[in-house]
This record gives sequence, structure tokens and C-alpha cells, in this order.
Amino acid sequence: MADACRAKLRTGIGFDVHPLRVGRGLYLGGVEIPHSEGLDGHSDADVLLHAICDALLGAAGLEDIGHQFPDTDPQYKGIRSTILLERVVELLAGADARVINLDCVIVAQEPKLSPHFPAMKQTLSDLLHLPQECIGIKASKPEKLASLGYANGISAIATCLIETAGQCHDT
Repeated sequence: MADACRAKLRTGIGFDVHPLRVGRGLYLGGVEIPHSEGLDGHSDADVLLHAICDALLGAAGLEDIGHQFPDTDPQYKGIRSTILLERVVELLAGADARVINLDCVIVAQEPKLSPHFPAMKQTLSDLLHLPQECIGIKASKPEKLASLGYANGISAIATCLIETAGQCHDT
């Protein structure tokens, strides 16, 4: 029974949203997506990677992306979110944790995202050291409801399962 308690499974959830702005590149899942507008933010504003970072940090019991990489710090101005995710993976490794599964939804009226899912999965697989079959990416259209439905922004939700080493405590 003690061996069964060695691994601790933890779930995390993350959410992010950014407005669209002309003159910015659109990055989602670490991939540049051709579009007339990009997401506005202090970094490259990749809502998918930001949601993933928060899901992983939360699962590990660490403080959120805003605490780890504050937008008041000039070193993060314009930074690629792939670098932020790499740093989150390092934090997980330092906590003796590894990612088991990741599932994500991007909410965007436009552009059509499914053609970019293979490149996003490859990028995430490389960054997380996780087989692609353990990564889910979906898109949902808000069907012209509210601000996202009128293509004023894009949001993403991510959930993850991580495994941490350690002993369970007998109760």
C-alpha cells in the first residue's frame, strides 16, 4: 500500500484572455498564426500558453503567472510565451513534478485554428517533454456572443494533470 501512495496526482486549471489589436503578431500555442490582428499584452500575449502556465503552476501549488512573470517587470516586455512556459517547466522540475496530461480550449470567433493544431501540439510536446497523444487542443467559436463573439479578443482554458513525488501521510 505504501508504494501506491508514493505518487501524488494533482490537477490544475488556467484561463487567459487578451484583446486583439492591429499591428501585433498573433501567437497561439507558441505558433504564429497569420491574421490581420494579434493579441495585445505585455508579452506576446499567447493566451493558450498563459492558460497552460497557470494550470501547471496551480497544480504544483505555485503562484500564478502574474506573480512569476509580472507585467511590471521590463524584462518580460515582448517576451515570447514559449520562454515563460520553459521557465514554468523548470519550476515544476524543481518541485519534482512532471506533466502527465494537458487539455485545452481556445475560444475565438476567428481565425480558423484547427489547421494550426498539429504545429501547436508539436511545440507543446517539445516544451513539456510530453507525447503528443497526451495533449488535447480544441477550438470553440463564441457564435457572435459578447466581445469574443465579435472578434474583439481570444481566450483559452487549460487543464492539466501532474505527478509529484512524495509520500502520503497516514491519517
